[in-house]
Amino acid sequence: MTSNKKLGVFVASAIVLAVLPFVVGSTLGNSWVRTIDFALLYVMLALGLNIVVGFAGLLDLGFIAFYAVGAYTFALLGSPHFDIHLPFYITIPLGAACAALFGVMLGTPVLKLKGDYLAIVTLGFGEIVRIFMNNLNAPINITNGPQGINLIDPIQFAGFSLGKMTQIGAFTLNPVHLYYYMFLFLTVLVVIMVSRLQHSRIGRAWVAMREDQIAASAMGLNIRNIKLLAFALGALSGGVAGGLFAAFQGFISPESFGLLESIMILAMVVLGGMGHIPGVILGAVVLTIAPEILRDVIGPLQMHTFGKMIVDPENARMLLFGLAMVIMMLTRPEGMWPSKRRQAEFDDAKKG
Repeated sequence: MTSNKKLGVFVASAIVLAVLPFVVGSTLGNSWVRTIDFALLYVMLALGLNIVVGFAGLLDLGFIAFYAVGAYTFALLGSPHFDIHLPFYITIPLGAACAALFGVMLGTPVLKLKGDYLAIVTLGFGEIVRIFMNNLNAPINITNGPQGINLIDPIQFAGFSLGKMTQIGAFTLNPVHLYYYMFLFLTVLVVIMVSRLQHSRIGRAWVAMREDQIAASAMGLNIRNIKLLAFALGALSGGVAGGLFAAFQGFISPESFGLLESIMILAMVVLGGMGHIPGVILGAVVLTIAPEILRDVIGPLQMHTFGKMIVDPENARMLLFGLAMVIMMLTRPEGMWPSKRRQAEFDDAKKG
């Protein structure tokens, strides 16, 4: 693609992303703008997990723990719970740093594990963090237990709050619109960071370790440091997304950080195209929006017999969603948008 075409694609994409919340809000309602906001959060989470799973080849089923650490750090330092109201440009970096520290804490004892054993340990780590958040309310009330933390401060810029309706000229911006642009800006930063990492010495070292750890070690790579760096940088992105989630929701509880969320984020990476940044973004967007589309389709189709519901729309939605994922893995196991290298590997495997 020539430079002029690249510039044209960039400008067109920027225009579409700029007007997207207004178009969606006016046609489908602000609830769908809120769904797009969550899609951007999941893009950040999926890109962070892609560092660990896609680049370094380390199967992590407890990534949601870093999301929780970032969210609780923001909530504890920006709510009436401890009566601390630090600005977001302090709490979000602190949450990201705490998440990165937890990433190193997770990575250190699992350096020699791989495959299923690593998956089991990381799954347990995610559940341990959730259980801690659920029980750290006695004898000292730190996390407020299962009741969660509410009245979390929204993101504010010098008195300008993203949590309030704002009038800019002839446009009235809802909080979901304002947070959309905030999330979009930070998502672009995460994409740039992950892209630069992928094409750096560190990214090539991760790929070498993923392909053959013994050979990478024999070539002089420090496997220990590379693994810890993958866990820390992946957790960093999760911590940023967690802080933004807490500010956006205004309330968090341990229920928001269950195992199902970890599995969903992993599915975004695998189904989108593991190790391929555009594919991971596509996977996160599709797996965030598809369940909501199914909700709107199945909701009105409730069937009743003798006054009793025989089809639960929520269960039917998840059943169809799971069926679609199974079909996807059977027909296109390399993902919706795989990298050229991964596509070639699967093509060679089919021919062989």
